[in-house]
Amino acid sequence: MADKKIEHLSQVKMFSSLNKKELGLVAKASEVVTVPAGTDIVKEGEIGHEFYLIASGSAAVKRNGRKVTTLGPGHYFGEMALLDRGPRSATVTAEEETELVVIGQREFLGVLDEVPTLSYKLLVGMATRLREADSKAVSH
Repeated sequence: MADKKIEHLSQVKMFSSLNKKELGLVAKASEVVTVPAGTDIVKEGEIGHEFYLIASGSAAVKRNGRKVTTLGPGHYFGEMALLDRGPRSATVTAEEETELVVIGQREFLGVLDEVPTLSYKLLVGMATRLREADSKAVSH
C-alpha cells in the first residue's frame, strides 16, 4: 500500500515538487481509512487537524448547508489544517464508502522536522495553489 499512497500523494499539488523519497516519508506519516456512506469526514466550523486525500469513493462538500461540489478520487481537502488549527470552511460527507489517505498535523510536522528542506518545497506548492484560487476569485 505504501507505493499506492506515494502514487496518490504525488498527484496532490502541494506535494508535486517532492521527490519519491520525500513522498515516501509523507506516505509513511499517513494512514488509510475507509468511511461508510453518510459519514461526515469534517464539519464546517470545527477545528481541523488532518489532511484528507480521496483514494476511492466520493464526498459532498457543503457550505452553510448547501452543496457546492462533489469530490472524487484524487481530490483532497484539509491541507490548511496541516499548517494551522483554524476552523474548517466546509462540511465534507462521504456519499458512498470512501477510502481516504489521512495525514495528521502532528505526524506531518514530524516529517518537516526530520527533513527541513521539505518546508520550502511545500511552501512553493501552497503558493501555487493560492495563486490559482486567487485568479479564480478575481475572474468570477
